[in-house]
Amino acid sequence: MAAAPTIRLVPFEPELLPRVLPWFDHPEVRRRLGGRTWPEREFALRAAARDEEFRGARVLRAHTYVAVDDAGAPVAQIGGDVYDRWTVWDPVAGRVAAEHPGRAASAAYVVDPARWGHGYGRAARRAYTAVADLADVEQFVLGIEPDNAASLRAAAAAGFRPLTTEPDAEDLVHLRLRR
Repeated sequence: MAAAPTIRLVPFEPELLPRVLPWFDHPEVRRRLGGRTWPEREFALRAAARDEEFRGARVLRAHTYVAVDDAGAPVAQIGGDVYDRWTVWDPVAGRVAAEHPGRAASAAYVVDPARWGHGYGRAARRAYTAVADLADVEQFVLGIEPDNAASLRAAAAAGFRPLTTEPDAEDLVHLRLRR
């Protein structure tokens, strides 16, 4: 396997939005993440009230970053919420079906479609798990659609292992990396 490209994460700020938005015009990105509203939603989540419950876990904070290459060009966006623990939610019963103790961070991500297949997804996931803002996190969890083979491979290459094998109510399987 080729070495992952060198990137660094910078906080996702409004001035980076024009560089990231075109990625969401790609049909595959739009299908997976819902289009151009997704990156703007990250700003709203970051500013939202914290210490609320979401699917049985307490939301502590949110962090979103843009991965930039050696030339400073944006290549990926990654981020999510930090929880007091990870839970598996049963929407039919309206309760927690499983609990995984230890502070947890979720992550959603997108790679610039022009850079797919070059290791930027793997590099962004690895960088996310090493960022200082998340030093207190014990487990990182990704939700990936089971038919997204490229994303599943990139997650595995970054050290993530299956946490669930059956898709949940949102048609996601979950992969986890423990510190």
